[in-house]
Amino acid sequence: MIGQLRGRLTDKRPNQVLVDVGGVGYIVQVPLSTFAVLGELHTEVTLLIHTHVREDTLSLYGFLSSREKHLFEMLLSASGVGPSLALKILSGMSVEELVPAIRGNDLGRLTKIPGVGRKTAERMVVELKDKLDAVTVEVERPASSSPAGIEADVISALVNLGYEARAAENAVTDARRETSGANFEKLLRTSLQSLSAPKGRAART
Repeated sequence: MIGQLRGRLTDKRPNQVLVDVGGVGYIVQVPLSTFAVLGELHTEVTLLIHTHVREDTLSLYGFLSSREKHLFEMLLSASGVGPSLALKILSGMSVEELVPAIRGNDLGRLTKIPGVGRKTAERMVVELKDKLDAVTVEVERPASSSPAGIEADVISALVNLGYEARAAENAVTDARRETSGANFEKLLRTSLQSLSAPKGRAART
């Protein structure tokens, strides 16, 4: 079972990276929060790994913090939440927002996450509320990047989450007006809030 990978970052895109470890390339699925703080290509990276085995498929999910990996594994313990949805949940809401939302039974906030319906949100609250007492909430600041680069990354991230490219571009443009000087995560959250509104839901593919 793979628990950690340390190697050269040879490719990265929202939700997926390729890590070269001794000449072997490992494809690792990552949440947008991890993608946002990864270094440049060809630099060394260390990822904490959750190995998911199902039938003849082995998938790797990577995280830069043990706290986020722990929360990912907690989400997997909730009924109806598989690794793909757990990754979308961590991509759609930061740990700092997600933990209080589950503890506070904030279904309205949870259902704004793409892929999370009311029943799934209710199960998450019922099954995870007590477990989250051990999860601490801290503020983690992502690495800085140019505004143009951030916007392109956010648009790509939204398309990976299932939104149409044009709708994603419009949402990011609107979000940029509201959040001048925002970093990747803040711009992504604001764009998601716009797309999660009734008019935005129609733009899902």
